Amino acid sequence: MNSQSREEESKEDDKDEEANRLLQSQPPSPQSSLSCSLDDVEEVAFEAREKILIVDLESADSVDSNTVPPFSWKKLWLFTGPGFLMSIAFLDPGNLEGDLQAGAIAGYSLLWLLMWATIMGLLIQLLSARVGVATGRHLAELCREEYPNWAKLVLWFMAEVALIGADIQEVIGSAIAIQILSHGVLPLWAGVIITASDCFFFLFLENYGVRKLEAVFAVLIATMALSFAWMFGDAKPSGKELLMGILVPRLSSKTIRQAVGVVGCVIMPHNVFLHSALVQSRNVDPNKKSRVQEALNYYSIESTVALSVSFMINLFVTTVFAKGFYGTKEAGGIGLVNAGQYLEEKYGGGLLPILYIWGIGLLAAGQSSTITGTYAGQFIMGGFLNLRLKKWMRALITRSFAIVPTIVVAVIFNTSEGSLDVLNEWLNVLQSIQIPFALIPLLTLVAKEEVMGVFKIGPVLERVAWTVAALVMVINGYLLLDFFISEVNGLKVGISVFTCTAAYVAFIIYLVSHSGALPSSWMSLLSKRIANISN
Repeated sequence: MNSQSREEESKEDDKDEEANRLLQSQPPSPQSSLSCSLDDVEEVAFEAREKILIVDLESADSVDSNTVPPFSWKKLWLFTGPGFLMSIAFLDPGNLEGDLQAGAIAGYSLLWLLMWATIMGLLIQLLSARVGVATGRHLAELCREEYPNWAKLVLWFMAEVALIGADIQEVIGSAIAIQILSHGVLPLWAGVIITASDCFFFLFLENYGVRKLEAVFAVLIATMALSFAWMFGDAKPSGKELLMGILVPRLSSKTIRQAVGVVGCVIMPHNVFLHSALVQSRNVDPNKKSRVQEALNYYSIESTVALSVSFMINLFVTTVFAKGFYGTKEAGGIGLVNAGQYLEEKYGGGLLPILYIWGIGLLAAGQSSTITGTYAGQFIMGGFLNLRLKKWMRALITRSFAIVPTIVVAVIFNTSEGSLDVLNEWLNVLQSIQIPFALIPLLTLVAKEEVMGVFKIGPVLERVAWTVAALVMVINGYLLLDFFISEVNGLKVGISVFTCTAAYVAFIIYLVSHSGALPSSWMSLLSKRIANISN
C-alpha cells in the first residue's frame, strides 16, 4: 500500500513538472507581451527579421566554436555592404569641394595627405565596426549606458548638430547638381525639395531589405566613379606629377588651409556612429568568439576596398582641378556652385559636356550622402534616447531637422555664389567642433574590457588610435582658430566665443578623464593649470 501511494505521488510530481514545463514554453499573452515590449525592449539598429543570415558552407557539427572558419568569397560577398555605405561620407559634396579647392590652389602637392587622411579614417571606421560587432550594439546605445544623463544629452545634441551641418551641405550639393542638370530652370530651393523626397525613397527601399538598399548605393558609387574617371580622362593630368604628389610629402605656408580641409573632411562625426550600427545588419552572434572574429576579418577587407575606391574618386577630382586651374587667377574663386561652369570653360563640350558629367557625379554624391545621413540620424536618435518609434517616423523627424533649415538657407543664399561658399566654411567649422564628441567615446569604449571583452584593442593600437585622434583634433583646432581670428570681430562676440570655448574644452577634458587614457597625475596637473588660468 505504501509503495503504491509513493508511486502515485511520484506520478503526481511528474505531472506537475510537465505542466510547469509546458507553461514556461507557452508564448506570453498579449497583455504580458505588451508589458514586456514597453518596459524591457530597447531600441535596436536592426530587428532580427531584417538581418542577413550568413550561411555556413561547412556542416554546423564540424565547425569548432573557437576556430575562425576559413576564408570564403561567398561569405565576403554576404558581408559586403556596410563599408560601402560608410564610405559615402568620404565622398559627400563637402569632401568634393575640399578636393577641388585643394587641387586648384595646391596642385598635386596634397595628394599624399589625402592618402594618409583616408588611412587614418579607415582606422577610425574599423574601430567603429569593431565596437558594433563585438558588443552587438552601436556606439550611440553604448554611450547611453557609459555616461551620466547630462553628458549623454550633450553628446546627443552635438551629434545631431554635426549631422544637421553635414546634411545641409549634402542637400545643397544635390540642389546645385539638379540646377546644373536642369540647365538653370530649377532654382536651388526647388532642388532642395526634390532632394528631400529621397527620405521616402529610402523608406520604400528599406521595406524590401538591406541588400536592396546596399545595391542602390553601389549604383550611386559606380556613377560617381564613372563620372569623375571620365573627367580625369578628359583632363589628361600628368602621371609623373600625380605619382610625386602621392609619394613625396610637400606642404607650404600657402597651402596650410587646404591641407587642414583635406584632413578635416575625412572623419565625419555622424559616420563614426553610423558604421557601428550598419555592421549589425548581418546576423553575427556576439557570444561566439570565432564568429565575431570572422565578421571583423571580412568587414576589415570590405572597408579597406570601399575606402580605396573613395580615395580614387577623391584623387580624380583633385587632379582634374589641379591640371586645369593650379596657378591660374581663377584658382582662389572656385567653389561647389561655380565649379561646373569653370570646368566647361576650361575643357569645353565634347561628346558629353563636362559640365553635365560633373553634375551627374555631384548628384550621385549628394543623393547617396543625404540618404546615409537620414540613416545615421535614426541610429543616433534611437540609440541615445532609446526612442521606440517606427522607422518612418524617426526618418521623418531626423529629415525635417536638416531639410527645414536647408530650405531657408537655399532661399536666402540662392542669389549669391560667394555667400554659399561662406556658409560652407561655417558648416565645416560646425562639424569640426563635433569631432571629439564622436572620437573620444569611441576610443574609450573600444579599449574597455567590460564592454569589449576579449576584443578590446591592445595598448599599441590604443596609443596609435589616440595619436590619430589627437592629430585630427589638433588639425581641426587650427582650422577653428584660423577661422575665428578672421571672422570674429567685436568685444561682445569675442567674450561669447571665449566663454563657449572654455565650456567646450572643459567637456573634452571630462571625456578624456572619463576614458582613463591619460594617467591620473596628468589629469590632476591639467585641472590645476586650468583652474589657475580661470582665476
